[in-house]
Amino acid sequence: MKQFEYTIHDPLGIHARPAGMLVKEAKAFADTVVTITKNGTTVKATQLMKLMSLGVKQGDVVTVAAEGANEDAAIIAISNFFQNNL
Repeated sequence: MKQFEYTIHDPLGIHARPAGMLVKEAKAFADTVVTITKNGTTVKATQLMKLMSLGVKQGDVVTVAAEGANEDAAIIAISNFFQNNL
């Protein structure tokens, strides 16, 4: 399993548009489970409504983890997504 922590910089946090884009990015790695954790609550990055229910705001620290056959490629892609969009 690969993981990283990220502090959200987007003033609106993980809102509808970037959440939808994140789900699409995570679904590209069908054989790898990507999860987002905030304050002990973990959800799969492919589940839009659960992702939105985390209520991630600017300044929150989230842990992103990837586990599966393509975890290396997935963690790089998701890390780049966070840096460019959140």
